[in-house]
Amino acid sequence: MKSTTVRRMTLSIAAVTALTGVAACGSSDGSGKADKAVGKTVTRVSPIAALRSAEKSTDKADSARVRSSTTIGTTMSMTANGALTWGDGLKGNLTITYTGGKMADAMRQLGSTQMQARYLPDAYYAKMSEKFAQQTGGKHWVKYAYDDLAKLGGSSGAYMKDQMQNTTPNQSVRLLLASGDVKKVGQEQVSGQSATHYSGKVDVAGLAAKNSNLTAEQLAGLKKQLSQAGVTTETVDIWVNDQDLLVKKVEKADMTAGTMTSTAYYSDYGVKVTAVAPPAGDTKDFKDLMQAGGTAGGGTGVSS
Repeated sequence: MKSTTVRRMTLSIAAVTALTGVAACGSSDGSGKADKAVGKTVTRVSPIAALRSAEKSTDKADSARVRSSTTIGTTMSMTANGALTWGDGLKGNLTITYTGGKMADAMRQLGSTQMQARYLPDAYYAKMSEKFAQQTGGKHWVKYAYDDLAKLGGSSGAYMKDQMQNTTPNQSVRLLLASGDVKKVGQEQVSGQSATHYSGKVDVAGLAAKNSNLTAEQLAGLKKQLSQAGVTTETVDIWVNDQDLLVKKVEKADMTAGTMTSTAYYSDYGVKVTAVAPPAGDTKDFKDLMQAGGTAGGGTGVSS
């Protein structure tokens, strides 16, 4: 495989991972923060009222440890472990491991099926393998500035920027509130604690219009790409504990690339999270790499 092809493939995989790794958290509507809700016990009434309360409490908690797994047909299966904070823009660190599929095979050719992901309010950083660093002058980190992703990725790039800059776990709760199809399943045990299980279906194509800040033109392009990916509806299940905090979510959708299943567990709300940009001398800019190796595929961030 030619070095430029390898580089472009790896950059595309890392771009997909940027969004997939935090997809467990979703996007925020940019509402202001209030007092932290960790430790608060609530009395639930109707499913809608309970979800509204859980959405607010989870949003206000500001940070959490995240453990997730995602599978998309035979294309990819991966796990992500780490911690994220969203009180003042998305920040955090995840260890992402490709466990199967075509992406794992491609990453294996490049020297490693695991990478470190670092999130800051203006950019996402991916630490690549030593084999990849040999093609970038010895630099291990690739910087994906969200503004660059928006410009190079068209509508899907703009959507990725919107998602990456406004991320909180409460999006899964918002999905159900936006669906108009919410059912309380019952009480279940999640990670050793009692939690209330809710389930519903959402219209994926209509979701972005309700939860993003994209222009009408960008939304039209995104809906086209979602349609091309074969996504029409998504099933969402969430579990909320007695402190009114999201502790688990499962999302499933049929795509052209295969069935997508994403499961995430949340714990230690309020945990301290520190994330800083990698050393500049060990970092290469995504935009510069793509200019050197060819034009970016653009749409991979969302529609793959």
